Amino acid sequence: MYADDETIRTILTETGDTWAVVGLSNNRARAAYGVAGVLQRFGKRVVPVHPKAETVLGERGYASLDAIPFDVDVVDVFVNSDLAGAVADEAVAKGAKAVWFQLGVVDEQAYARTREAGLAMVMDRCPAIEIPSLG
Repeated sequence: MYADDETIRTILTETGDTWAVVGLSNNRARAAYGVAGVLQRFGKRVVPVHPKAETVLGERGYASLDAIPFDVDVVDVFVNSDLAGAVADEAVAKGAKAVWFQLGVVDEQAYARTREAGLAMVMDRCPAIEIPSLG
């Protein structure tokens, strides 16, 4: 288990409302797009992070986490597991409070490093599944 219910609840309700969504583009067929929409409906600011730096769902996109000129609270990761560890390390360097690896994204060493750095972390779960159950 890579997240307990309390960690999930804390990230979704107390950690902050600015979520950088790594891998978010205007491709509506991708899971990141749908999840970002759910996060917005629940009051989160969604910041797209994608090499194309597209504006998505009304929010300006950035090519990388370090290009975002303001603080982010949570980094939501929609990249392959072999790339996710580097994103988690970037989230730590950015000063994020939490990292969320989406369903199917697993990197146990990145999980351990991120937790050791003091960030809350969830792995192999989806906030769009978890957040409606908090109501």
